Amino acid sequence: MNSVWQRFTLSSLPLKEYFATSYVHRSLVGLLSSWRQTSVLLQWGDAIAAVLLSSIYALAPFASSTLVGFLLVACVGFWLLLTLSDEATPTNVSSVTPIHLLVLLYWGVAAVATALSPVKKAALNDLGTLTLYLLLFALCARVLRSPRLRSWIIILYLHVSLIVSVYGLRQWFFGATALATWVDPESPMSKTTRVYSYLGNPNLLAGYLLPAVIFSLVAIFAWQSWLKKGLALTMLIVNTSCLILTFSRGGWIGLVVAVLAVMALLVYWKSVEMPRFWRTWSLPIVLGGLIGVLLLAVIFVEPVRLRVFSIFADRKDSSNNFRRNVWDAVFEMIRDRPIFGIGPGHNSFNKVYPLYQHPRYTALSAYSILFEVTVETGFVGLAFFLWLIIVTFNTALLQVRRLRQIRSVEGFWLIGAIAILLGMLAHGTVDTVWYRPEVNTLWWLIVALIASYWTPLAQNQINSSNSEATLN
Repeated sequence: MNSVWQRFTLSSLPLKEYFATSYVHRSLVGLLSSWRQTSVLLQWGDAIAAVLLSSIYALAPFASSTLVGFLLVACVGFWLLLTLSDEATPTNVSSVTPIHLLVLLYWGVAAVATALSPVKKAALNDLGTLTLYLLLFALCARVLRSPRLRSWIIILYLHVSLIVSVYGLRQWFFGATALATWVDPESPMSKTTRVYSYLGNPNLLAGYLLPAVIFSLVAIFAWQSWLKKGLALTMLIVNTSCLILTFSRGGWIGLVVAVLAVMALLVYWKSVEMPRFWRTWSLPIVLGGLIGVLLLAVIFVEPVRLRVFSIFADRKDSSNNFRRNVWDAVFEMIRDRPIFGIGPGHNSFNKVYPLYQHPRYTALSAYSILFEVTVETGFVGLAFFLWLIIVTFNTALLQVRRLRQIRSVEGFWLIGAIAILLGMLAHGTVDTVWYRPEVNTLWWLIVALIASYWTPLAQNQINSSNSEATLN
């Protein structure tokens, strides 16, 4: 079974051997290497790439989608320049991970879906957008291999999210005009302020802040000085407060899933230092305590109780009813094109969805990541997307075990990345803010963060990791 799982997750894939014999790799990589040796700027290639990435993550919450798109094009162009001017050394070959291969395969399925789309022009335009995001992942994975640049990008995002959260809290205390009907008008919460900060939408703000909450939590353990730990604690309190005050039910679901995951992984990390009793009972105590706090909040805090109970109100809640009607139409779209879907992107969706929509229920997306992937690329695309998710989590867990053995603080960022992906997927189950640039760029940053830690494992190393997991 271990051998089957390793092959399925590509854990023991001989990438170095494959690229050593790949004609395409040998033909393209290094094509401009002689020019790079004489270029002054490209000697600082990764640093320049980090500046380009920083511009995206610094401006995303404040800038228009058009500006973010231009920055993505710049990042992709520079990634292409770096790749063509790289030398085909073992170090550069080992930077290609199983996650890269699954991203490429998913892009291939999206390309086939575009070719078979009933709205090819719209699908081709959105395939270009998808390509930008996937190549952003490639550039991030390259840059984040440097611990110094990795730390810089994370710190930058945390400080920008702190600014966003502070402005959101200001809206809570001084009031903010609702830019859309975000709460059932017949609900007792119809007059409640839902903060949205600079992003203009509370659900989008919740999706943007979720990684900040988890990163600020693990930063308390990863950062060494007490001053930095104090800063991390401040970020945790401010970001969590702002996320809660979005009153985004999907955001709350993602937050609960992410916090439970990060606490479980932190207990696992610390268990080697614990006495036998705490090694056995710390996880049930921590998780039980967190669940108890959530139950108390539901029982005694009325706004929380009303929002949580509205999740189970089915069609009696206007937001639930809207999603149910959209999903009914989406199911019909999937039924008619189940294999490769209608083609990637919201332009394709906007062209086809009106043919299926129920009267008065216009929508720009499927309001669920899994449904959106299926309607865009069919069940084939969904299968490859889920495969990508599984390989990403497996890679992360293998590297957490490796870093745990050597007691490296870098493992805390990986723990945070795993929890963030779980939280974003949980939020994305009932919403599609994942497709907005502010959140989508963060998703691929987190996936790239995991890929940046990847280390080829020999067969005996993999077996050792599996044995350790069994014993623990």
